[in-house]
Amino acid sequence: MESDSSGMQRLWAPDRLAYILGENRPTSDDAGDDCPFCRAPSDPEEDSLVVARGQHAYVVLNLYPYNPGHVLICTYRHVAGFVELTADEAHEVTDLTQQTLVALQRSLLPHGFNLGMNQGTVGGAGIAAHLHQHVVPRWGGDTNFMPVVAGTKVMPQSLTDTRDALRAAWPEDSDPSSGSDG
Repeated sequence: MESDSSGMQRLWAPDRLAYILGENRPTSDDAGDDCPFCRAPSDPEEDSLVVARGQHAYVVLNLYPYNPGHVLICTYRHVAGFVELTADEAHEVTDLTQQTLVALQRSLLPHGFNLGMNQGTVGGAGIAAHLHQHVVPRWGGDTNFMPVVAGTKVMPQSLTDTRDALRAAWPEDSDPSSGSDG
């Protein structure tokens, strides 16, 4: 934080500009290098924010989180709509969501959660071309003056530290990096 001559304090969050400008969003419905959810599973492990991998879907930290621990469950297959999922994909998205809730509860002790999929741009999806489910941990009073007045969210932990904490808290009956759901 820094203060100006009037005493106003400023918390700089320059990484948010990429989100505001729409960087890393596909420009079409096609899969490939343009889609961050198609790229994420093959990112180098030391750079990856992938928490857990299944056969049909994976869990990754949101690069622009609403709250600490905000994760996305994404299918490997580039598909836009929930109704387009195979039964195996839909089942694994559900299984990974349950495992994510357990790991978040163990590691971050949230008071509640928001779960949801935004379908289509009009439905609020920032990346409408690739289906993803949000899991957002919530705490009493987590909406304070910072996002309301300053349009800034304070994140108390780095994404890689959050990823490591979730991996350590992942349910014992499933290996978060094994490529299967247990």
